[in-house]
Amino acid sequence: MKNVAIVMGGYSDEYKISLKSGETIFKHVDLEKYHPYKVVILKNDWYADVDGVHYPICKSDFSFTINDKKVVFDVAFNIIHGTPGEDGMIQAYFDVIGISHTSCPFYESALTFNKKDTLAVLEKQGYPVAKSVFLNQNSAIDVDEIVEKVGLPCFVKPNRAGSSLGASKVENKEDLPKAIDFAFGEDKDILIESFLDGTEVSVGVVDFTGKIEVLGITEIVSHNSFFDYEAKY
Repeated sequence: MKNVAIVMGGYSDEYKISLKSGETIFKHVDLEKYHPYKVVILKNDWYADVDGVHYPICKSDFSFTINDKKVVFDVAFNIIHGTPGEDGMIQAYFDVIGISHTSCPFYESALTFNKKDTLAVLEKQGYPVAKSVFLNQNSAIDVDEIVEKVGLPCFVKPNRAGSSLGASKVENKEDLPKAIDFAFGEDKDILIESFLDGTEVSVGVVDFTGKIEVLGITEIVSHNSFFDYEAKY
């Protein structure tokens, strides 16, 4: 049977959700076809979790040793939330050492994890995008100028983060500085975007056996003011 690494964790606050996602994947792997292992990747610790015992991962070939036996993986099921699983880093690593993985290629991951760069590419290709203001921690912040450009309500979000961590919907100009500080708590770069009123949907796409499959379209309906962290999980 093929050894499958269920790779979970990450370097951001999203790791907690990733661990839950990884447990769900682990429980639903077909044990007649695959031998799954839980592999946790944290900023200062990479390990395989076998029945609650942690075995260090050798980063040179992504293996571990248990009972004097070396375990190597045939494929990695990447369920890391945030960096390094969604920003291309783990994908590039797997490509270099020659392990197949479930993620999209590293370039596409790096691009789409960066909201500013994604918007720049989409806009250049003629896709309509929201009005936006990009700020880093050294930027001079003029609240009136921001509101004049993007309007109210608006969204303030970290440039590189997921799960709506650090994101806020701002209704009043007076609340903008607090939302900006909140976003900077997750990333050194932030994006402020105009509010777009409409139907929000999520569409999954998978490249399976050489054929691109578009999955069912899911409408997102949040009972909160927007689809924030609480609404997601």
